[in-house]
Amino acid sequence: MRNRLFVLSQYLAPQHTLSRAAGLLADCAVPAIKDPFIRWFIKRHSVDMSEAVDPRPEAYPTFNDFFTRAFKDNARPIDSAKNSFVAPVDGTLSQFGEIRENQIYQAKGHEFSLEALLGGRRDMAAPFIGGQFATIYLAPNDYHRIHMPIAGTVREMVFVPGRLFSVNPVTAENVPGLFARNERLVVWFDTEWGPMVLVLVGAMIVASIETVWSGVVAPRCKATTTTVYPGVEPPTLEKGAEMGRFRLGSTVVALLPKNTVNWRQGFEAGMRMEMGKAIGTRVQQ
Repeated sequence: MRNRLFVLSQYLAPQHTLSRAAGLLADCAVPAIKDPFIRWFIKRHSVDMSEAVDPRPEAYPTFNDFFTRAFKDNARPIDSAKNSFVAPVDGTLSQFGEIRENQIYQAKGHEFSLEALLGGRRDMAAPFIGGQFATIYLAPNDYHRIHMPIAGTVREMVFVPGRLFSVNPVTAENVPGLFARNERLVVWFDTEWGPMVLVLVGAMIVASIETVWSGVVAPRCKATTTTVYPGVEPPTLEKGAEMGRFRLGSTVVALLPKNTVNWRQGFEAGMRMEMGKAIGTRVQQ
């Protein structure tokens, strides 16, 4: 009953208004407000500040600066094997597997359309039908910078407006098509392995999504927007390089074509992921 009420409340809540309000609080620079809030958050979510470049709560100008804090150089070493596919974020593996007949598995009893996830783009979806996906959920205490699982050059970036349901496991199990309903940023990369897409999914009270090359993308956009590269100089990022950030938690969905990646042995839903560790290897052609 509690879970059903939680999900129902999200349907009824003014999702975007609440998220904008959370964004204002997260950007507040008044020490008397933001310092106690940061200390409460650290205690409430058992945040390990020993990994941060600066562990002092008062050192961060705003909550958002704390939430997207940089880690020490040795905190997340990047797997150096040439053919490894590394976790793009810290988080929990929600689901993974084959993209069957344009459908991606979300949770027991729920699937969603690959094409819908990509904003209705049939042309973008086509290379990934029969391919592989991995969905990673970021909890509040996770590191919230997103890094490249392999090296790549940005070809296209599409912002898709939508709802702002929570993306925690309870919601994933109860809201049909969750990740294809929430607002999201779809980024297509050209890589040595072929095309790769990272989908950055927004959620309830996520203040914004940003990339290292374009800055803040959501929630300022109110309509689907597409940026195609070249047209401007296409950003190229090495494996392990930062590509974006969530200001408050969310989910990343990685997509790869058929016969591209073998997930590591023992891969299973519910596993903890740590950014930079190998989670798959390239299929030898």
